[in-house]
Amino acid sequence: MLRKTTAALAVLVGLGLAPAATASANAVSAGTTTANCAVDWGSQDQQSADTSPGPLVDLRAGQQECFDRLVFDIPGGGAGEGHLVGYRDVIHADGSGEVIPLRGGAKLLVVAHSPAHDDDGAPTYTFADRSELVDVTGYRTFRQVAWGNSFEGRSTVGLGVRARLPFRVFTGPGGLVVEGAHSW
Repeated sequence: MLRKTTAALAVLVGLGLAPAATASANAVSAGTTTANCAVDWGSQDQQSADTSPGPLVDLRAGQQECFDRLVFDIPGGGAGEGHLVGYRDVIHADGSGEVIPLRGGAKLLVVAHSPAHDDDGAPTYTFADRSELVDVTGYRTFRQVAWGNSFEGRSTVGLGVRARLPFRVFTGPGGLVVEGAHSW
């Protein structure tokens, strides 16, 4: 029961119902110990074939004590948000096949089964620089978040990470969350 409650709380936090990272959440009081950052996650592909009725509207990132977090905001999405997340030697842009250059020792392909446009083709997610979607400067695991395109109802992002580290993926009402551990 405790594991389910903890998982539910993690979904709420990850989807922005609580801040992804705040000074008070990350502060460690004098005399207290830091969290045990041991993870039982892996580094193999994770996927779900579900689809989303809602479009991607935003990407945001946050730092936690034991991991970095990337959140895909997809209003109208369900608890079974479709996705594919996995390490690749090279990440290609959907449609064009162009290589997406990424900083870091490893590259995570993140595909959300949700378009970045509405039914009329108007963009629902826009950005100033496709190679720097979210500023992850100073993060312990993430190095770069780059756009790979929205094609055939799916939005692709390349996530440059420090090394091939464990990650986990979970979904909830309104989003897809990818967390990269700081260590094994």
